[in-house]
Amino acid sequence: MRHRRAHRRDPPPRPARHPTEDVVKRLWPWLRLLIGLGILAALLWWHSTDAFVDALHAIDPRSIAIALVIGLLTTLLSAARWRLVARRLGLDLPLTSAVTDYYKAQFLNAVLPAGILGDVHRAVSHGHRSGASALRAVFLERFTGQVVPVLVGVIVLFTQPAVLSAMTPALIMIAVVLSVLLVLARWRHRALAATFRDARAVLDAWPAITALSLTALAGHLTLFVVAARLAGSTAPLLDLLPLLLLALLVMVLPVNVGGWGPREAVLALAFGAAGLGSAQGLTVSVVYGVLTFVACLPGAATLLVKRREAVPERRDEARQHVPALAGAGQ
Repeated sequence: MRHRRAHRRDPPPRPARHPTEDVVKRLWPWLRLLIGLGILAALLWWHSTDAFVDALHAIDPRSIAIALVIGLLTTLLSAARWRLVARRLGLDLPLTSAVTDYYKAQFLNAVLPAGILGDVHRAVSHGHRSGASALRAVFLERFTGQVVPVLVGVIVLFTQPAVLSAMTPALIMIAVVLSVLLVLARWRHRALAATFRDARAVLDAWPAITALSLTALAGHLTLFVVAARLAGSTAPLLDLLPLLLLALLVMVLPVNVGGWGPREAVLALAFGAAGLGSAQGLTVSVVYGVLTFVACLPGAATLLVKRREAVPERRDEARQHVPALAGAGQ
């Protein structure tokens, strides 16, 4: 009896990458770090260190307590949004775990370059427990969480002609960075299809996601107003809020150093265009940066607690292995 030979179907060859793409991909992490450092250096040259010194002097115990309370509320709201997205994808994510991991992500974002490495850590750690769907859940949560501030910021921007004209260089920079990110995005067909499929499932819960995002945005703006008052700004809220929304808009760009850089430049330009003084805008931004760092400090505590819990487990495992090793030596 003649057996038919099974023909193997070779996978389609991957398209060859252009050498320029590899070079840009290797240089991009350093490039975005240099952009953030360059912006900070330019601000220091422009305003010296007076705004930073004034900002540190403005921080008091009461503002630290306010920052911790607001940080707790915004973290709870963001963690609830993440849990909602994860549940729409069929993943089990307890609220306590979501809050703990979100705090850790915020702290890592604040102390590491680019401002997104904490979210990468959150996605990878959750992915180890729940698979590739967890990675897409973090991506979709971050995307849906940024849509509301971006849309609100863009709408407000076009209602401020003077600020819009002064922000032209910053808008050009944002367009360039987004273009680079699109060039570097190398989606595989399967991953893209799975992300679109998950996005359709998440869109069914858009009212709850929008409500959580708006409430979290209100918390961030409240902390910004606290920073403005501490920095000595007496401008009315209706004049301050559009400028603060612009700062939140530019903070979505991963070209910062732990969140610092573009935010300070944008607030300095916006405050100057609004007639409130660019130096005061820089001071407000620095105060806000310090307060946001204070607000995410519980994330450092969760990292320390997790590390201390891991040490006894390793010691117990080592003690279990010692007799076995001793027996093997005999």
